Amino acid sequence: MLQYIVPATGLLFTLENILWINIGVFVGSVFAAIPGLSVILCVILFLPVTYTMTAIPGMMFLLGIYCAGGYGGSVSAILINTPGTPHAAATMLDGHPLSRQGRTKAALKIALYASTFGGVFSALMLLFLGPQVAKIAAQLGTAEYFMVCVFGLTIIAGVSGKSIIRGLVSACLGLLISCVGTDPMTSYDRFTFGIPRLYLGLDLAVCLIGLFALVEILAKAEKKLGELRLDTAKMHDDGKITRQEFKRMIRPVLMSSLIGVMVGIVPGTGASEASWFSYNTAKNLSKHPEEFGKGSVEGIAAAESANNAVTGATLIPLLTLGIPGDGTVAIMLSALMINGLNPGLSLFTTDGDIMYAIMLGLILVNIFMLIQGKFLTTLFAKVVSIPQEILTPIIVIFCFAGAYSVNENYFDVAVALVFGALAWVLRKLDLPPVPILLGLVLGRMTETNFRRALLISNGDASIFLQSIYCKIFLALIIIAVAAIVRGKLKEQKAAKIAAAAQKEND
Repeated sequence: MLQYIVPATGLLFTLENILWINIGVFVGSVFAAIPGLSVILCVILFLPVTYTMTAIPGMMFLLGIYCAGGYGGSVSAILINTPGTPHAAATMLDGHPLSRQGRTKAALKIALYASTFGGVFSALMLLFLGPQVAKIAAQLGTAEYFMVCVFGLTIIAGVSGKSIIRGLVSACLGLLISCVGTDPMTSYDRFTFGIPRLYLGLDLAVCLIGLFALVEILAKAEKKLGELRLDTAKMHDDGKITRQEFKRMIRPVLMSSLIGVMVGIVPGTGASEASWFSYNTAKNLSKHPEEFGKGSVEGIAAAESANNAVTGATLIPLLTLGIPGDGTVAIMLSALMINGLNPGLSLFTTDGDIMYAIMLGLILVNIFMLIQGKFLTTLFAKVVSIPQEILTPIIVIFCFAGAYSVNENYFDVAVALVFGALAWVLRKLDLPPVPILLGLVLGRMTETNFRRALLISNGDASIFLQSIYCKIFLALIIIAVAAIVRGKLKEQKAAKIAAAAQKEND
């Protein structure tokens, strides 16, 4: 570890990296503050920008967007009672009531400080836990990596929304799309339909622009134009946080940061789950639970520290095993692979200086997020009032420019349009898009390791149960599936009880 820190510091502290970190933080804060524009959408739109960069500035830019998006969503949640991102919904419960009490700046400051602490905490966990997990990853063979991929595919059940069946249908579609191109073992072409451009497969960034960005434009086109109005008079309070309030923030911030890391390190979970779990835990342990929902500083601190503590933790399985912790991190995988960095195995030994530069850079990202938040919060708040009729054409231009810039090919623009239409149909059928993303990311990796393992064992499937690591991952798969099924059954039972109660009241 120590032998990489010095060269990593030299690689990180350059004017180019500092500049891209700040641009990423600014862009992420602005996007996340606008309701309806998610962090994943922002990362997809700006991913092509990183294709001309080297690994470190590219990842710093994307990490700036990712981390700042965790804080930016709280701006609109506090100001207009509308979370800019899904994981800011818990912040809204106490942030907006505190704003209505005339303490808008104070609420935004609490959210900023808690987000920064959670982000730095998770970055330190990544720095110390990542290399340890990588040591284990270096001992894995093809059979073990196939089991890791299968474990990664269990994420699908967790991000399937209300119906696991619908999620599995979407995932199978993603796995099918990942087969387009040449066979990884024989180099024969598959599903190319005689189109030479498809021999190389479908570019992940282009597919994602259609699946997550263009479909939002189509969805907005179906709705009436509306304009969110922001009362700027709310921002005129002094923003002071009392010493007593700081003391009350300490326990929920520490506890929620730990919860965020624990949730984020498990693939398939995310910031929304972490923020709600932390908010509920903070309420149960608080000496003043009656204040929750009425402007509690503990509630804001718990929710915000948890959703930012997830950011560094989701990178642990990505960098060490090649398994994305959530949808946004899955997209970052493309930025690494374009520079020849394939997560897992010996990445920490062959490119240890780059890996440590990225991990140290995550700490730097959170520091700059704090600085920008201190001086630019009022500006971030004003973007809430941008009308959709101005915003939508700008996003469309970014979508087409991004699709074209990946390979400077109009064919990719057509592919993005096809995937946009496909995503719109899937939305009408209530099929979630995130499982398609995971199928695209994990499909080829799963297939390649499965076929290689069977080739090594001459077709003997027992190779997948021979090593201790295979057995551990099999146990994790069973536990994960059982926990998800149990959770879904509980949700269905609660829904039936609520429906029965509603029927009795009617």
